Amino acid sequence: MAEQDDRAPYRPSSSRRPWTVAWAGLALAVPVALWALVPGAQPPDVPVLLAVFVGLVAAESFNVQFEFRKQGFSWSPSELAFVMALVAVGGAWTAVAWAVAVAVVSLVQGYPRHKAVFNASVVVLEVCAAVGVLRVLPAGSIAEPATWLSYLVAVLAASMLGAALIAAAISATQGYPGRTLWASLFVPVVLVGPVSVVVGLAVLLLVSVTPWAWALITPLLVALAMLYRRFGAVTREGHSVERVYDFARRVEQVPPDEAGTRQIVQAVRDLLNAERVALWLPPYLDEEPRLVVSAENGAVWYDGPGDPDDVFRRRAVAGGDGPILMSLARADDEEAAALARRGVSDLLGAAVITAAGEPGYLEVCDRRSDTVSFADSDRAALDSMLTHVNAAIRQQQLLTQIRYDADHDRLTGLPNRQRLAAEIDALLDADPVGARAGLILAALGNFTEVTDTLGHAASDELLLVTAGLLREHAPPQALLARMEGEQFAVLLPGLSLAATERAARRLREAASTRARVAGLDLEVTLTIGVAAAPVHGTDAGMLMQRADVALLAAADSGGVASYHPVLDQQSLRRLQLGTELEQAMVDGQISVVFQPIIDAQSSDIVSVETLVRWAHPRYGSIPPDDFIHLAEQIGRIGPLTDHVLDLALARCRRWLDQDIALSVAVNLSAHCLTEPDLVARVRRALQRHGVPGELLTLELTEGSVIDDSVRDSTVLADLHALGLRLSMDDFGTGYSSLSQLRQLPIDEVKIDKSFVLGMSTSQGESFIARSIIELAHNLGLRVVAEGVEDELTRKLLAEMGCDKLQGFLVSRPLPDDRLESWLLARTGVRSAAPGATHRRLFVRT
Repeated sequence: MAEQDDRAPYRPSSSRRPWTVAWAGLALAVPVALWALVPGAQPPDVPVLLAVFVGLVAAESFNVQFEFRKQGFSWSPSELAFVMALVAVGGAWTAVAWAVAVAVVSLVQGYPRHKAVFNASVVVLEVCAAVGVLRVLPAGSIAEPATWLSYLVAVLAASMLGAALIAAAISATQGYPGRTLWASLFVPVVLVGPVSVVVGLAVLLLVSVTPWAWALITPLLVALAMLYRRFGAVTREGHSVERVYDFARRVEQVPPDEAGTRQIVQAVRDLLNAERVALWLPPYLDEEPRLVVSAENGAVWYDGPGDPDDVFRRRAVAGGDGPILMSLARADDEEAAALARRGVSDLLGAAVITAAGEPGYLEVCDRRSDTVSFADSDRAALDSMLTHVNAAIRQQQLLTQIRYDADHDRLTGLPNRQRLAAEIDALLDADPVGARAGLILAALGNFTEVTDTLGHAASDELLLVTAGLLREHAPPQALLARMEGEQFAVLLPGLSLAATERAARRLREAASTRARVAGLDLEVTLTIGVAAAPVHGTDAGMLMQRADVALLAAADSGGVASYHPVLDQQSLRRLQLGTELEQAMVDGQISVVFQPIIDAQSSDIVSVETLVRWAHPRYGSIPPDDFIHLAEQIGRIGPLTDHVLDLALARCRRWLDQDIALSVAVNLSAHCLTEPDLVARVRRALQRHGVPGELLTLELTEGSVIDDSVRDSTVLADLHALGLRLSMDDFGTGYSSLSQLRQLPIDEVKIDKSFVLGMSTSQGESFIARSIIELAHNLGLRVVAEGVEDELTRKLLAEMGCDKLQGFLVSRPLPDDRLESWLLARTGVRSAAPGATHRRLFVRT
């Protein structure tokens, strides 16, 4: 008997409404019954009719339920009572008794009224069909085999008609169901119907022999009914197992994306024939929490499963006994409220194991059939499914992890160059005409030094600190990315070039700070290159390449530079210079010039500062800052320093060979102080040229001396132990104080020329110079003033007690041959000082 569902996902047309189908069945059954049954009707034996009615009610009550989509239908041992009723009271009264029995049982079991009407109409038509068959076939005494065969054919024909009417009702309300429903309906007719008829005929034969046969038949019928019901339960369980296997095959083939997750949810809904299934998954990597819903009415969200405080979700996730099963009939107030919140009456809930560490949650709501609720077998089926669901979710998240790792930096978690390029192209392709975007490329200033001095763990920590600063200070709409090495990128959708430049300066200022790294306070400084679309490019490759060109130029333009076509030639020039640097030293293109330094009181030449020059055959004279910075960037500053040191010491050796003691000073890059073999290389250079250590001065920048990594190492002490002098160059332009120098083996400081040049016209500059001289002397340090260009400045410095002078007033930097000429023309020779072995030079006035 059909159990049509009245909870349709949409409002069907009038031809498909369940009541329309019910009235159509009734309209067909009544006239057919009046024509086929009423003319031959005889007055019944009332006690027998009552007994038939009770038997039909009992038969209808012991049924086996099946489901197809939204439809629930059942098969019962009613064929047994049907054949007995036909023999006992005839077709007309069988139709009346069976229709009433079906209607009563349907209403008692909770079927909708339209189903009761339709089911009653179906059994009336079945009786009409059976009576029609019996009028054609011989139906004599119950003791004759021919009669048995006639009743068997009649009941089978009636059951086939009933199955066809059920299929027609399902097709009318839901559309053509396919071959699966036909097999589900007609197989029980063929397998169960004949057995019921045979049992019914056997009962009639036994009773015809003696009424006492009921004493034997009744227990047998009860046992048969129980077996029949058990058969139904086993059938459902077997069907559930089969569907679990089908589910496993379906889940194994789902794609590892959002559509695949939806297919998993849909497969659970199909397996359990549910109205609605929801799967909540916790956040994973860069994915937000997700709620995936598959519902009969097409809903993509509903209230309940996404709430972490929901009673069913909490219970399912916290419990260790597998899925929970809840129905409105057994719910307390809190549970009933949670069911009402969802608008359901039955619920299965279970925890889902994910790779995120936090469990997910799967819930199944209401069967699509309105007469069959979830049972323990469904709970067991869901428990079996969870193994496959968990495996599928973990596989999806594993593939998500692989994709995530492919386009994210493992250290910082930021998108990498590949992901950034994809994002830029997607942004620009979305609006090829009007799309605007700014790209900021930022490089850490001291990354290499930190790596070389403190190791990769410290440099990784510095990168994490920098990533955090960029996240904190970048605009909300920005996409941050980690490029290679010390570089980061910031993509700014919708920004013009001017707006990107302003954002770059703000970002550099905000991110420039001191950070605690590996127990030391290190300065975070960014060099930034800027490019913007569409003015600088319309695809990711061009935009990133031009931002990189701008980054190379940024070091010489205040730390921030924007791309300009002229920079392409400069970048090409830098690339060529970098490849030619080594050979230029071998070929003698890179040479040195010397600038004399004199004693402020005696005018003795006490030292010459060695300055490097590059005379390029194509580009001409290249500024020292250009190629020194380039050498630092490409890691060749060490060989360049060794080359200058060799030239300086060779010059010093020639003076020694002339019995003249003249010290040479060589500038030392901050990068060199982080090289582990620096001290050994300086020692070997002194030994190679036979120059005593006291004739060599190494000039260090203020920033390199006060850097924590240098102060905490022994490199300065080890250099000083070689006997040479250490001088702090450009003092006063950095952040150090003279008090910091007390902890370092520094011999002298050089007052930056920016203070010296203005001494003759500015009392403030004179005051600064005087303060530096006095404080340095108090600390036992000698003072060199560079940038001395007039006699008034020289006189002021001498009066202040400055020790040494350097500048154009004395001499410009001179190459070796011109220096010799200058020395011959401008200097005289003094005898060796007491205790010294070599003569001295002095400037003649």
